[in-house]
Amino acid sequence: MKKILFLFLIIFVSLNPAYGHKLISHDDTHRNFESALQISDHKVSWAIYENLGENEAKFYTFEANKGDSFYASIVVPKIDGLEEYSPTLVLVGDDNFEKKKINYEKNFPGDEFYEPFGQITYWERQELKTEIPVDGTYFLVVMDEKNQSGKYSLAIGTIEDFSLVDFFTILPKAWIDTKLFVNDYNSIMMSVLILFGLVTVPTLIIFRKKLMKLE
Repeated sequence: MKKILFLFLIIFVSLNPAYGHKLISHDDTHRNFESALQISDHKVSWAIYENLGENEAKFYTFEANKGDSFYASIVVPKIDGLEEYSPTLVLVGDDNFEKKKINYEKNFPGDEFYEPFGQITYWERQELKTEIPVDGTYFLVVMDEKNQSGKYSLAIGTIEDFSLVDFFTILPKAWIDTKLFVNDYNSIMMSVLILFGLVTVPTLIIFRKKLMKLE
């Protein structure tokens, strides 16, 4: 039974390669500079799933050194009603840093890309590529300036940093979080049924063999 479960996990990972971002979970309290969500290393590739209401803002913070390359981008899941959704992305530093405000300026609904790990299609929005001018603490702010509410995924960093352990710990949870993010409950239910079958069927077979030996 353990071998079957292990094989299932290998197949799952093989069919759904997680090229890219580590998912950061949160409690949705990062609503100002003081409560900003901490990014431990801005160079590592992270993803953060968010729901943003009208006139709301989400805050993220990280430490960076002069000369560091910095990357961030926003994508929106391809869901009805989000075709023209595009929150504003702002990079803020200390008093001497000229903030960078990035809006989406291309046509809607935007270029699409398919993310194989979660089997989700997204619309691309704005990207931010810059060089950090001085050592210090920086903030990313994603805000609504169009009286819209919606969902977005914020990506930070470019270095993929997955270990073998992550494939059996972080990635299963990330897959479930991805499905919840786009309200794909059917896929979650199907996976639960498959796992249930992989556990129960071998158990029933073993139990039946034991009964036959007793007869």
